[in-house]
Amino acid sequence: MKYAIISMILIVLAVVLFMVLPRQDTVTMHSKVSSDSIQVLVDEEYQDMFIKGVNIGATKPGSFPGELAISHDEYFRWFGMIKEMNANTIRVYTILSPAFYNALYEFNQTQTEPLYFMQGVWVNEEDVAEINDVYGNDNTIKSNFIADSKSAINVIHGNGELPIRLGFASGTYDKDVSMYMIGWILGIEWYPELVINTNELNSEKTPLEGEYVYNTVNSSPFEIFLAEIAEEVIAYEVDNYNSMRPLSFVNWLSTDPLSHPNEPHVNEDIVEVDTEHIKAQDSYTAGLFASYHIYPYFPEFMNYSIEYNQYIDDDGNINPYKAYLEDLKAHHSMPIVVAEFGIPASRGKAHDSLNTGFNQGNNTEAMQGEMVVSMAEDIYETGYAGALIFSWQDEWFKRTWNTNQFDLSYQRPFWSNIQTNEQYFGLLAFEPGLNQRISYADGDISEWLQEDLISTHNNLEISIKSDERYLYIMIESPGIISDEDTIYIGIDTIQNQGNDHMNNTNITFNKNADFIIQINGSDNSRIMVDQYYDAFQYLYTNQFEFLDSIDGENLKNTGIFDPMYLALSYQLHLPQEDITIPFLRYETGFLKIGNGNPSSTLYNSLTDFSINGKYIELQIPWQLLNFMDPSTKAVMSDFRLEEWKSNHSINTLSIGAVLSNSDTDAFQVLFEDYQLQAWGLPVFHERLKESYYIVQSYFLEIG
Repeated sequence: MKYAIISMILIVLAVVLFMVLPRQDTVTMHSKVSSDSIQVLVDEEYQDMFIKGVNIGATKPGSFPGELAISHDEYFRWFGMIKEMNANTIRVYTILSPAFYNALYEFNQTQTEPLYFMQGVWVNEEDVAEINDVYGNDNTIKSNFIADSKSAINVIHGNGELPIRLGFASGTYDKDVSMYMIGWILGIEWYPELVINTNELNSEKTPLEGEYVYNTVNSSPFEIFLAEIAEEVIAYEVDNYNSMRPLSFVNWLSTDPLSHPNEPHVNEDIVEVDTEHIKAQDSYTAGLFASYHIYPYFPEFMNYSIEYNQYIDDDGNINPYKAYLEDLKAHHSMPIVVAEFGIPASRGKAHDSLNTGFNQGNNTEAMQGEMVVSMAEDIYETGYAGALIFSWQDEWFKRTWNTNQFDLSYQRPFWSNIQTNEQYFGLLAFEPGLNQRISYADGDISEWLQEDLISTHNNLEISIKSDERYLYIMIESPGIISDEDTIYIGIDTIQNQGNDHMNNTNITFNKNADFIIQINGSDNSRIMVDQYYDAFQYLYTNQFEFLDSIDGENLKNTGIFDPMYLALSYQLHLPQEDITIPFLRYETGFLKIGNGNPSSTLYNSLTDFSINGKYIELQIPWQLLNFMDPSTKAVMSDFRLEEWKSNHSINTLSIGAVLSNSDTDAFQVLFEDYQLQAWGLPVFHERLKESYYIVQSYFLEIG
């Protein structure tokens, strides 16, 4: 009897202890935070792991993100490449198709050390723009955010069945990959306007005191909203799957918790989102971490901060990037992951990094790799928890602020616009052609066929090819081309405008030329545009009024060809110094000589042309010929017409050339037609960029 009583007491005591002890004592955690890092469970012990990896987007050429067109086999192959790069983690922004999770599960069955991932939940940016308040329209944004987060939890635990919704993933999710998912990175880069409006319209909100997280007393309404999301996500996973993991929200420099007194754009330093105002309860042992997207060239305070530009790193270089990292690290008490950083290996450029040259574009693939490694090293040395490169693959659907006026948004995925830097952040390139491009500007003319020849005038033979990225031109002269020679190539695309002559030369054209390509060595080669057809001049004179008008710019057949530019920044006023920086631009029409073949040891991905004896090969981006969409043969029309951006298609372009070695030579350029071909889905192949191998070496070095 005594033993029965004792047994009953022990049972009751066990029940009581189970009820009063924190629930997480029995909760599964495959990862958790420590003071400065995220730890993963390995052989029943938590080990610090520096997160090193890449962001994976949802697209490949010919598709938009909402189509989720990447296949199981593509994901599986990519995971192998990423693992071979010595990465340990990938990040996804939203729920992907079942193909992603199935491939990851199967891939990790073949690995002794798994490839981890961090899961995001996207917020509908159309709702953000329309409602502009996370509690507005009867909590539409908040409710959808919570619902999508719960769906993501079901998905990673292999218990998801998502209905078909346009622009969203759907299908059956039956692979449990939760043991590989080491953290949430929820949300988007919050627009300052959204944060401000939410704060102003919801001032009655009181700090959350939840079971798993709570707000500090100085939390803003927007930060209370984030805490409410976190509470819902953690509770749902604990209640339904007896599991939890570390959690963070996306943030970026525009809403960071720091002050930047020399930032010229008011909206880039007008409001803060501070995750230090969200704390973990004792019951949430997985813990919170901070995550930021940090690039070296924007916002502008990265260029103009007085303090950051006085920072000298251990190598003796001015390093505002590392200065910012240290400033942010000093603010936070929790681990920080740089969830996005990167450099595009594009031809076009949208911002300069004034003190470091880590520019947003116009970088070779080798430069891309070296800059990415430099930033990763700064992140690692500053004691951050991880660094996730943006991005794994190039994304043809992307746009950027200084080229998006000049293309058709609904056709972007179908061609490769190397002038748009946002398309070329990847370590994996998508190149036109089934196995290789149809031509490379490399001095080897073996790919040129007799059928490519279209003109034999002025003792020059001109051959033409084209693909989803370039118009290729090969010119053969009678003799060796010397530095004293200048070759002028005229191109006519649009009817009823253009020049029948070129000022300051004795060159005329039998058809009016819209563009002239001048090849004269490494320092004086460029493509120029008829002043009447100069999209840059028109846009920034007539639409935005950032440039002064030019006499005669609205006249046809002036003989004037303008250099071709892209904007870098609008006029800026630096408040701390009371200095005005003028509108900045650079000459994107400047042509670089080199070897453009990736298989060559001399490869330079910014190559525009090569010269080998009597041969010249050029690869001219479609947008430098004012094409808005080469897949439908659409070009910009007359800017003086309201419909200049409409789909104005042409069937041919005309081309002719002369070689001159004297300023007094008189020539007439005789044009011949090249028939343009439209296409539907693009043909492409994958190629690992030079940057991949540079990152691979660094990731191996840091273990």
